Amino acid sequence: MWHELARPEIWVPWLLGMAFGILVGSTPGLTATMAVAILLPVTFHLPAMAGLAVILGVSFTAIFAGDIPATLLRIPGTPASAAATLDAYELQRQGHGAPVLLTNLFCSAIGGLVGVGLLALLAPQLARWALRFSSFEYFWLGVFGLSLSAVLTPGQAWKGMAAAALGVLASTVGWDEVAAVERYTWGRTELFGGLGFIPAMIGLFGLAEVFRSASHRLARRPDARLEIRSASSRALRTVLAHPRLILQSSLLGTLIGALPGAGADVAAWVSYGLAKRLSRRAQQFGQGCWEGVVAPTSANNAAVAGAWIPALVFGIPGDAVTAIVVGAMLMYNIRPGPNLFHENIHQLHLLLAIAFLTQLFLIPAGMIGILGFRLFIRLPHSLVMSAVVVFCVVGAYAIEQKWFHVMVMFGFGLLGLWFDRHQVPVAPFILGMILQPILELNLRQGLIKSDGRFQAAWERPESLVLMILTLAMILGPAMWHVVRRIVAGIARPRTSESSP
Repeated sequence: MWHELARPEIWVPWLLGMAFGILVGSTPGLTATMAVAILLPVTFHLPAMAGLAVILGVSFTAIFAGDIPATLLRIPGTPASAAATLDAYELQRQGHGAPVLLTNLFCSAIGGLVGVGLLALLAPQLARWALRFSSFEYFWLGVFGLSLSAVLTPGQAWKGMAAAALGVLASTVGWDEVAAVERYTWGRTELFGGLGFIPAMIGLFGLAEVFRSASHRLARRPDARLEIRSASSRALRTVLAHPRLILQSSLLGTLIGALPGAGADVAAWVSYGLAKRLSRRAQQFGQGCWEGVVAPTSANNAAVAGAWIPALVFGIPGDAVTAIVVGAMLMYNIRPGPNLFHENIHQLHLLLAIAFLTQLFLIPAGMIGILGFRLFIRLPHSLVMSAVVVFCVVGAYAIEQKWFHVMVMFGFGLLGLWFDRHQVPVAPFILGMILQPILELNLRQGLIKSDGRFQAAWERPESLVLMILTLAMILGPAMWHVVRRIVAGIARPRTSESSP
């Protein structure tokens, strides 16, 4: 099997695809889905395994490459990199740019290896469990993710909840596919497709940083040294210091990736929130905490592998990338589904071997991408900020070639500046925009299927478990605070009586 992968007609386009993934992923606004879609026509002229190797290489490397501008410029290259932006950029401002980038790289590779391992070992079981989810299970999954907004808030919880509500409200703009009506469009056809998540993300993170830099006039420029050798030991120490967190985030990312429609961005945010919930340094999250870098970067690459579980076992894509891949596999006369594990076992083993080796190749490819980006950030700060504006405009315009998205990006840039000045966290807002379609659509579908009975939302065991977890996430901190006060009140009189 291994000698087949050593053929030039497979590994040459494979490595070129990984290089293309680094380029696309590090360009704000250009997603891994876009990269796969661009290369898909090219893969039809390649052997089946070579074409699938290209797609795998692009998808995994693009997810990591999005962390490069997220760390150095506070602009997530892909939506899956948004969660890591919070702490990675703060650590870079403290002079840890190179160790942060290498930590991202190592955690992405480890997360991908864990995801591929689970794909190989537990694919049938995990996919069968995910397919048991009804509309209400997806609704509670969305509510659970949205409740993490309080956990993600470094300051006052009500500001986090308000930001999450604003994110949900912003995501409702556009055409309602269920009721077939316009919502908050004011008759403008440009708003029928919604405000756009990617322009909003570019504005909130990238353009807001330019505005912030211009208003303060004293912004610390990114660490342009990025010495790989001296930073490798620091990054390795960070990885070795958090084995439980890496494994936890990788497993969670794989599970979420196996849920159709969830995606790597949701996996990254949920892993970030869970890491903060379980951390002893929760107050440091968002201010430059290494755990806030390790958790999302381990989860997002694992989610890419997890999305292949329902795609291979049942032919149901886990995200947009695997939806394209399923179409490509059918073009290659490889039919995903249960029979794939019996009729085409050799091709399946080749595919898993390619996915495994891609995680190992990711490390040298990522280092080349980091060194290449170093040339850019060595420019004077004014030129870097000017280039950031250009990247933001190009990234927003490239989505659908509409200047309206550029206007949306500028609007959210001003909103991000306002958030910063009033200490309103950006993370719950982004999470609200991501989860609103999952939450609303599945709630409405569930109510339609159950003839409007709200009781059906917790009748199934899976729904009940998710509902209990959500209530525990929301009410747990308050109940724990009350219990601590009661215990302290009971213990205080005993202490005073025992004192002389």
